[in-house]
Amino acid sequence: MKTVIAIDSLKGSLSSEEAGNAIKDGIKRVFPNCNIVVKALADGGEGTIEALTFGNNGIIKNVVVSGPLEEKVNASYGITNSGKTAVIEIAQAAGINLVSDKDKNPLKTTTYGVGELIKDAINNGIRDFIVGIGGSVTNDCGIGMLSALGWKFIDKNKKCVSPNGGGLKDILLIDDTNVISELKECKFVIACDVTNPLCGKNGASHIYGKQKGADEKMRYELDVNCKHFADLVKATYGIDNENVAGTGAAGGLGYGFITFLNGELKPGIKIVLEQISIEDDIKDADYVVTGEGRIDFQTSMGKAPAGVAELAKKYGAVVIGLSGCIGEGANECNANGIDAFFSILKKSVSLEEAMDKENATENMADKAEQVFRLIKAISKNERGRI
Repeated sequence: MKTVIAIDSLKGSLSSEEAGNAIKDGIKRVFPNCNIVVKALADGGEGTIEALTFGNNGIIKNVVVSGPLEEKVNASYGITNSGKTAVIEIAQAAGINLVSDKDKNPLKTTTYGVGELIKDAINNGIRDFIVGIGGSVTNDCGIGMLSALGWKFIDKNKKCVSPNGGGLKDILLIDDTNVISELKECKFVIACDVTNPLCGKNGASHIYGKQKGADEKMRYELDVNCKHFADLVKATYGIDNENVAGTGAAGGLGYGFITFLNGELKPGIKIVLEQISIEDDIKDADYVVTGEGRIDFQTSMGKAPAGVAELAKKYGAVVIGLSGCIGEGANECNANGIDAFFSILKKSVSLEEAMDKENATENMADKAEQVFRLIKAISKNERGRI
């Protein structure tokens, strides 16, 4: 019997790899000779570096870059494909987790550190990039990132504007004479799971600005700023990407990538599944175990477990979902490839207790054990053998 385990992280509790190994331990209690493959999983957001790097025998590189408020932060990126590919999460340098609630202000936050990560990778000979674009606290259309890569955004006084959402309105001229020449050799694949345009009521500022600290007045101001920048780009280069799906991702960083770096936007889970070559493992699997911290109606809408389930069903495997909790609309997952799903909790506990790493590891292994005991019992009843 072969089982493939590919479960997303339980954020704040277990990493993808930790959860997968706990499930493996539980299964081995029932089927000690089972062929089990554990694959780290992510959907382009948190955990993407680990999933793609460790899943491809890569290494992690640590670097100090500018944070969202231009403070220095410790960040990292993965290096895979024999040193040819960098895996970057923009949240490492521009993440919402890096700014306290009282300091969140997308008029002031910047993606400059993202550009520094890219520059560091280029200086190490890397030309291919996979970029996870989730979890930003910025709304600068990528001018921070681009400034770190050599672009200059000039105001009426012939000075560089502040590389943030507030600085967008002051740009009168775009100077690309000092852009890093190696960028012409680079390829950027962007893990992007949103379809929002850059501007308008469904754009970056109005839809995502609130969670980044912008009140209604500020969201309107940011939207006007983004529109000004898009119009200037169109006048300067003849490029009109303002309404392209996904350009509103990460406060317009999606726009910056496709407009200035010729980036390709792709669903995060598709990128991850391709990179970790999980289809090769699933082809002959009897069972596939997937899941995430919370299984609910959103799980079936392009999140990591849904991508795994889709592949598994292509080859006729039974798909089991495990999660920290079950939310509203989880039954949608049954119609989208997950045959049965279970919460790993044994009893009512506090959130703190549930997320405790030791407790979560034990609960995950114990639940996996019981699920596979049921599989064993059914198999014996139906065929008299395993």
